[in-house]
Amino acid sequence: MTIRNPIEWGWDTVRNSLVVESPIAFQPAQPVTDDRILVHRLEMADLREALAKGMADFGSGRTDVVFHCILYPVVGLLLAKLAFGQGILPILFPLCAGFALVGPLAAVGLNEMSRQRERTGAMAWSDAFGVLRAASPGGILQLGVVMVGIFVVWMLVAAVIYAATLGPDLPTSAVGFAHDVLTTAAGWGLIVFGCGVGFLFAVLVLSISVVSFPLLLERPVTAATAIRTSMRVVAANKRMMAVWGLIVVAGLVAGSVPLLLGLTVALPVLGHATWHLYRRAVSA
Repeated sequence: MTIRNPIEWGWDTVRNSLVVESPIAFQPAQPVTDDRILVHRLEMADLREALAKGMADFGSGRTDVVFHCILYPVVGLLLAKLAFGQGILPILFPLCAGFALVGPLAAVGLNEMSRQRERTGAMAWSDAFGVLRAASPGGILQLGVVMVGIFVVWMLVAAVIYAATLGPDLPTSAVGFAHDVLTTAAGWGLIVFGCGVGFLFAVLVLSISVVSFPLLLERPVTAATAIRTSMRVVAANKRMMAVWGLIVVAGLVAGSVPLLLGLTVALPVLGHATWHLYRRAVSA
């Protein structure tokens, strides 16, 4: 028996995960139109089931945590260093909060892992690379660009809000900045306007992406169709989508303490659960 080095083993694992059973898989399918996609009403039991299955997927494939264990604490520490060392302290909170706006894009690999476990009964970290052979890879790329664009706009708006309240001068220290934010009228204005506008951005992202990426993984649809389907789901389930949004926010906030380490659990669970929510909300 030959003992392979980790790089060779990793490459073979990823390569095998991309092998398709038949050349037919490479043939483009006819796009599924809006009228063939059914949107269902959701109840609290559906949200609980999605979360329970998300937790089960997390427990089944904890190797995905390795990536988050490395990524998010490191990103958090780098952001803190940049904030204290290069004067971006005023936008540190919007920057961290803004990760939720690109969360659906970051979770697409977890969606694929849950899809594979649903199909085969098992999953591995390499299944995340199955995104590359999704039913609508172009749509995933297009929607990903939209999500990143929304994040960039949010950061620009956050900078404008700071300049209009506590700015335009940068804070001289973290303690002084915290004092100004919490004890001055301008600071309270920053909190109110920032959270209010951030809420609108969050509603926008939830509306266009709650089931979009899972749909693009499974069905040959355009990015526009995926977005419209997501908005139809939200329109048909306003109360349940509001609850789901609160669950996501609560999970991300809890996961951000301490030093973003809790995200190593919160993000995989939410990412896996999103696939199961999609399966309850949409059929085509």
